[in-house]
Amino acid sequence: MNKTININLGGFFFHIDEVAYQKLRRYLESISRSLSDDPQGKNEIIADIEARISELLSEKITDARQVVNESDIDDIIVIMGQPEDYAEAEQEYSDANYSYNRNSASGKKLFRDGDDKFLGGVASGIAHYFDLDTIWVRLGLLALFIFGGFGVLLYIILWVLLPEAKTTAEKLQMEGEPVNIDNIEKKIREEFNNVSENVSVLANKASEKIKEGASEFSEKMNNTFSGNTKKNNGLQDLFDIIGKIILAIFKVVGKFIGIIIIFVSAAVILSLLIGGFSVGSLEWLNVDGEFLHYPPFFYDSVLPIWLLTLCAFLLIGIPFLILFILGLRILSSDVRKLSKPTSLTLLGIWIVALLAMIFTGLEFGVSHSTHGKSLEKNNINIVENDTLKLKMINNDAIYYRHNLRRSSRKEEVEIDGTKMVYSNNIRLDVKKSNSDESYLVIQKESKGKNKSSANTNSKKINYKYEVIDNVIILDAYFLSDFKNMWKDEEINITLFIPKDMTIYFDNSTKNFLSNVANETDIYDKDMPNHHYMMTESTLKCTDCIEEIKEEKEIIKEKALRKTNKKLDREIKEETI
Repeated sequence: MNKTININLGGFFFHIDEVAYQKLRRYLESISRSLSDDPQGKNEIIADIEARISELLSEKITDARQVVNESDIDDIIVIMGQPEDYAEAEQEYSDANYSYNRNSASGKKLFRDGDDKFLGGVASGIAHYFDLDTIWVRLGLLALFIFGGFGVLLYIILWVLLPEAKTTAEKLQMEGEPVNIDNIEKKIREEFNNVSENVSVLANKASEKIKEGASEFSEKMNNTFSGNTKKNNGLQDLFDIIGKIILAIFKVVGKFIGIIIIFVSAAVILSLLIGGFSVGSLEWLNVDGEFLHYPPFFYDSVLPIWLLTLCAFLLIGIPFLILFILGLRILSSDVRKLSKPTSLTLLGIWIVALLAMIFTGLEFGVSHSTHGKSLEKNNINIVENDTLKLKMINNDAIYYRHNLRRSSRKEEVEIDGTKMVYSNNIRLDVKKSNSDESYLVIQKESKGKNKSSANTNSKKINYKYEVIDNVIILDAYFLSDFKNMWKDEEINITLFIPKDMTIYFDNSTKNFLSNVANETDIYDKDMPNHHYMMTESTLKCTDCIEEIKEEKEIIKEKALRKTNKKLDREIKEETI
C-alpha cells in the first residue's frame, strides 16, 4: 500500500503515489539544475516542461479517481526524452541511473515524421534528412510508382524499417538540430502552443454550445411560465427520435459508400501501377508482347509513346487518388486532407496531362481526316499466245500466314530493327485492255492531314511483284510505316489484258479476287484453277463447261427427289 499525494502540475490536479512523485520531482530538479542561473528563463522552461508533462498525463488519466503510478512517470520520461538527451546536469539522476549531457550529438538521423504524414510519414522524414521540400519527395515516390512499379514496395519497406520520431530529442535529431535544453525547450514550447490553440478552439466551441443550451432552456422556461407550453411535446420527441434514426442510417450508409470508394479507387490505382510496370518493362527492356496495344491516337503523334502513357496514367490516377483520400476521410476524421501546395501541384500535373491528351487526340483526328491515293502503271511483256498465270505469295519470314486471305487487320512486325505495319488488305481485278498491251495498275490508298500529305503517305506504302516468263507473282501483303497502324490503307491491283489473251488464276488468288466480271457470273472464290479468255468486254471460262453441266444435273436431281417426296406424302395423306 502506497501513500498518495495531490499535486498541481501545469494548472491541473493529479493524484500520484509517493514513489512516482519522488521520481517526477527528481526528474524536474535535475533538469532545473542543468539550466542557466537566469531565474526568469529557467522558470519559463520549467513551466513549459511541466505543462507538457501535465498534458501527457491528462491523456493517460481517463478517470479523475485514477492514481498516477511509477510506470506512468516512466512513460512520460520516455516521451519527453531520455535524460542523456538533455543538457549536462551538475548531479546524476541516481535513482534511474541517468546522466544529463549538456551537449549531445547533433548528427542528423532518418526518422518518419508523424506530425506531417500523408500515410506513414516516410516522405516528410526523407525531406527533413536531405533538406528538401516534402512535396518533391512525394512527387519522386509517385514517379517511382508509375515508372518502375517498385515504389510501393520501397515505401512499405521504409515504413517498416524507419522509426517514427516521437520524442522531442528524436524530432530534433530528425531536423538536424543539436539535442540540448535550449532546443528541447523551444520544441516543447512550439508543441505546447499548438495544443493551446487546439484547446482554445475546443473551448470556444464548448462555450457556443453552452450558450445555445442556455438560450434554449431560457426560451422553454419563458414558454412554460407564460402559458405557451406546446401540447405536442410527445409528437415532437417522436420526430426528434425519427430524425436521429435517419441521421444514424445516413452515417452508416456514408461509411459504406466510403468503403466502396476506397475499394474501387485502390483497385484502379493498383491496376495503373501494375500496368505502368508492365508497359515500362516491355518498352524499356525491349520485350515484345502481343497483348500490349496502345489507343489509336498514340500512333503518328509528335509526343513519344512513353510520355503519352505517363499522361494517361496521371489523367486517370490523380482523380482516383483524390477519391481514395476522400474515402479515408469519410471513414475517419483523423485523416488529414491534402495541403494546398500538394493540391495545386496535383491539379497542375493533371491539367498538363489533360492538355497533352487533348492535343494528341486533335492531332490524330487531323492526320486521319483526308483520303489520298497514288497510281503506278507498269507494262508487262508477255509472249503472244502464251497463257498468262496469276499467282500471289506471302513472306513467312516477315509474318506467317497459314491461310492467305484479304483482311483489313494490321500486324506489327520488325524488319531490320525497324517497326513496320503488315497488312493483307489487297484487292485484285482483271479487265480488258484498251490496247494490244498488257499492263498492271497498282492503286495505293492512305490518309493524312491534307490531300498532299495523304498522297505522300500512299506513295510510301511498300509493295512488290515480279514477272517470271509468263507468270505474274504478286505479294499477298504490303508494308507501311509503324505510325500508320490505325490509318485505313489498302491496295487495289487491276490487271489489264488484250482481247483473246488467256489467263489462269492460281488457287493462291482465291481470297483476293474482287468482283471479277465474267460471262457466267462465277463467284470470285470459284474462279481459281480455271482458264479464262478475254472477250470484247469480259472474261470467258474455257474449261468450266463440264463442271457447269454437272452442277446443273445435280440441281435437277435434287429438285426431282424433292418432288417425289412431296408426291409420296400426298398419296399417304389421301390413303388415310
